[in-house]
Amino acid sequence: MDASPLRVTRNGAIFEVVIDRPKANAIDNATSRIMGEAFAEFRDDRDLRVAIVTGGGERFFSAGWDLKSAAEQDVYDDDYGVGGFGGMQELPNLNKPIIAAVNGMAVGGGFEIALSADIILAAEHARFGLPEIKAGTLADAATIKLPKRIPYHVAMDLLLTGRWMEAEEAKRWGIVKDIVPGNELMERARELARLLASGPPLVFAALKDVVRVSENLTFKEAITKTIDGSLASCVTLYHSEDQKEGQRAFAEKRDPVWQGR
Repeated sequence: MDASPLRVTRNGAIFEVVIDRPKANAIDNATSRIMGEAFAEFRDDRDLRVAIVTGGGERFFSAGWDLKSAAEQDVYDDDYGVGGFGGMQELPNLNKPIIAAVNGMAVGGGFEIALSADIILAAEHARFGLPEIKAGTLADAATIKLPKRIPYHVAMDLLLTGRWMEAEEAKRWGIVKDIVPGNELMERARELARLLASGPPLVFAALKDVVRVSENLTFKEAITKTIDGSLASCVTLYHSEDQKEGQRAFAEKRDPVWQGR
């Protein structure tokens, strides 16, 4: 029996997911389905507040889609699981913060998985690339996401040429939050995760929901949805004990105690 392609660890409120498929942490459909189940567990467990996703080893975060596995299949399999490719991109109501700790090369679908996180930290030797153009195919999720997040011409250069982007360039364009030595990457990610885990979970949920829903709306449409009861996450927040606690703590000049309700 093959070893699990994921290593999953719970550290208090922090959920760590390590893609562990030597040599390149490539993701086949079975791995994608397991990732979807893992992130659904994270989403549904009230005790979990923040997730970190990284790759096993030091060379690859993930090489993306496992083309070798796909070529060996007798029957075409297009079932990526409940969260779409990589478990996060299409998982409904995934309203908790996710940190990508990019420990090496993030290639194709691996880059797209990193883009599905809310914050990206990168090791100094990390590199990002979208080589699908060289194989005559489309980096679909990156084609949708990148031109909205970095300057259009930079995104199109990456997509049209398939060139590598080093960690420093990724930081310059705002893709990466911080670059750290490889041996410090996970501790920095855990430090950030602990900070987020101490924050207000209902605000995080509403924040992610509003960002996602409003992406293709006008400001007026988005603000109306935010305040008129259309978004369950905002309704929950505005009628929560946490919101009252935040107001009391501010007035009393103390740190709030968040309960997530």
